[in-house]
Amino acid sequence: MLVSSGCTTAYRKSVGADANGQVFTRIFFADFNTSWAAVTESLKSYSLDISNRDSGFLQTRWTDNTSQKNFIDSFGAPDQYLQTKYRFKVTVATGFYNMNKQGVRISVLKEQLVQRDALEDPKTIPTDGIEENTLLYRIGRVILMRLKIDQIEQEKNKKEVESVTF
Repeated sequence: MLVSSGCTTAYRKSVGADANGQVFTRIFFADFNTSWAAVTESLKSYSLDISNRDSGFLQTRWTDNTSQKNFIDSFGAPDQYLQTKYRFKVTVATGFYNMNKQGVRISVLKEQLVQRDALEDPKTIPTDGIEENTLLYRIGRVILMRLKIDQIEQEKNKKEVESVTF
């Protein structure tokens, strides 16, 4: 049994899965098209490396945040980094909630790499979850706005149809 779990870990590392990463997930009651548009709109300030609508997967390019990590307040830790960078991986999957309501599950993973000096290899560090939850909140707000706009347009079209007399 121990041997099989070791092989699984080696396999996950070889294909690039992050064993230490925490995935943040939310379920939204919307269709896939609305959700995909909300995710791409929420990530528009990042350069996208992979955007595959068919599989529901987006990945941003590595973003340098060395200056933010090296910012030390008077009570902060004295850690200094040579280089830090991060990227987001977002998946959008459709399904049904309670067997009758259409929903979309959006998952966000943030990979953070840090390098303290030139002789050290970059290491993955755990995230605090703030940016992931902020991104999910932003996606939720965009979905809500898009659904509200669609509802208003449907009501407007319905009134126009009812006002036309034959």
